[in-house]
Amino acid sequence: MTKIDSKIPQGPLADKWKNYKDHQKLVNPANKRRLDVIVVGTGLAGASAAASLAEMGFNVLNFCIQDSPRRAHSIAAQGGINAAKNYQNDGDSVYRLFYDTIKGGDYRAREANVYRLAEVSNSIIDQCVAQGVPFAREYGGLLDNRSFGGAQVSRTFYARGQTGQQLLLGAYSALSRQIGLGKVKMYTRYEMLDVVIVDGRARGIIARNLITGKVERFSAHAVVVGTGGYANTFFLSTNAMTSNGSAAWQCYKKGAYFSNPCMCQIHPTCIPVHGEFQSKLTLMSESLRNDGRIWVPKNSKDAEAIRTGKLKPTQIKEEDRDYYLERRYPAFGNLVPRDVASRAAKERCDAGYGVGNTGLAVYLDFADAINRLGKDVVEQRYGNLFQMYEKIVNDNPYETPMMIFPALHYTMGGLWVDYELMTNVPGLFAIGEANFSDHGANRLGASALMQGLADGYFVLPYTIQNYLADQIQVPRFSTDLPEFKEAEKKINDRVSRLMNIKGKRSVDSIHKELGHIMWDFVGMGRDEAGLKSALDKLKALKKEFWSNVRIPGAAEDLNVELEKALRLADFIELGELIAHDALDREESCGGHFRLEHQTEEGEALRHDDKFAYVSCWQYQGEDKDPAMLKEPLDYEFVVRQQRNYKN
Repeated sequence: MTKIDSKIPQGPLADKWKNYKDHQKLVNPANKRRLDVIVVGTGLAGASAAASLAEMGFNVLNFCIQDSPRRAHSIAAQGGINAAKNYQNDGDSVYRLFYDTIKGGDYRAREANVYRLAEVSNSIIDQCVAQGVPFAREYGGLLDNRSFGGAQVSRTFYARGQTGQQLLLGAYSALSRQIGLGKVKMYTRYEMLDVVIVDGRARGIIARNLITGKVERFSAHAVVVGTGGYANTFFLSTNAMTSNGSAAWQCYKKGAYFSNPCMCQIHPTCIPVHGEFQSKLTLMSESLRNDGRIWVPKNSKDAEAIRTGKLKPTQIKEEDRDYYLERRYPAFGNLVPRDVASRAAKERCDAGYGVGNTGLAVYLDFADAINRLGKDVVEQRYGNLFQMYEKIVNDNPYETPMMIFPALHYTMGGLWVDYELMTNVPGLFAIGEANFSDHGANRLGASALMQGLADGYFVLPYTIQNYLADQIQVPRFSTDLPEFKEAEKKINDRVSRLMNIKGKRSVDSIHKELGHIMWDFVGMGRDEAGLKSALDKLKALKKEFWSNVRIPGAAEDLNVELEKALRLADFIELGELIAHDALDREESCGGHFRLEHQTEEGEALRHDDKFAYVSCWQYQGEDKDPAMLKEPLDYEFVVRQQRNYKN
């Protein structure tokens, strides 16, 4: 069996990153000018990586699926970014941030990677402040912090409810400077459709110009994928419509391992589904759980009266409200991790206590906070989120409790990478949500921005040199090499095949059907029978797609339906891999909840003796089941325990 080498440095946990940097290979400034790096994606991970590598002297080709990097999905992150500054003097430390992240991920992440993430977190804040990111500040001028799920300290830095936007503007400023200096060549409205492997190394990509429809070739000494996650496999998610898993999926088809695909995060505070024609969902920041209290009626008859419009939530007396998270998890209350809060909401709704006209909603109530702090303070902290909610739902959350329900949000799985953020394909790196590395089975809130910027600003700029130091004698590659021609031909053949199907079904109708299969059988609760049924349904759906999809327009032009079809073909196959992984992992951990494996109290039940590993799936060919390799998660410094947020 192939042995998986994660390249974790030797030595004590706190010294590993220092030891790595002390002994890594470097590229001198003159040689950096001779090396080209492709960075795919311009979100927080991609923009920070492209800006940093260009600042160091490398020539960077940066690809953006949107018309501007400012429109990357990172802009949608609301609540904040974690760091262990301990400004509140409430007991935080690098180790505590590391441990909370490991525990929050249900002990399914690598110790060394997570400790490094916690270690560089403080530098991220300094970097962003230097860029002018307008973090909230206390009266005395220090940066303010708030709490997030899975932690008992305040370590989340924020800019009202638009932290992702402000951080992205900081990274975009750094990127724009390098574009102006000519060190970054920006390709907007381009989508990566394949990676090109030459002599076993990643040497370029095939990308489609989304305006003209032309398929083009690009070469470089290394390729960095920072294209986000694959939550839109489920059709309805909190992700932007263009967020997709295709770039990572094509890397998988070229030999890169895809790890832990079943570990998909359900976010507990999402605006509930409100209609059959909805195309995406809107998130309400986890930061709202700082001051909002989550409840449902204690009496199922009251819940039924609310569902039929006979009662309003404000008419339910305090003693008749069930603040179920505070009841079940007294130590953490409303700030339990996302997977725990999501399952608790589902349990209440399944038991008949849900509200809203569908019964698939719970309340997030700010009446206590408004009485305690005053409306002005609440508005200062969350005003833009309240405004967004009111515009979507047409209800005033200052007067009536918000309604929320869990939804697909983030994917902890992704391309397998080693400690250097390199996949098993030499020269192919994956950063941010596109890789699997730091969150285990469940991401703690405010850690996505932390990982994206850590990878781009403070990890990849070191580790990629270790690889490129051996490449300085390698001349620039011609895109006329046979490998480039073959990759481009395969893409064009695939596009031609899609355009010639001329079936009767729209892309969206098939994607919506995929979403129903995924949510019903591979969603918050999974079992063996459901997962096997899902695999059968997905095989049938794949056949339906390739025989009956209809794509109007022409391939040699701006064609949004063709874009969506190419991604949907990958989403269907991704759905199959998610189901395979969920079926194989006969335990519950974090965002992966197998109904057969739960405690008497309904909590996730891990089986560390059998499943303390990273699942690394290897592509075996069209319509063949994937092969699975295992990277053991040997914990040297942390003792695994049953997660407990009750005391």
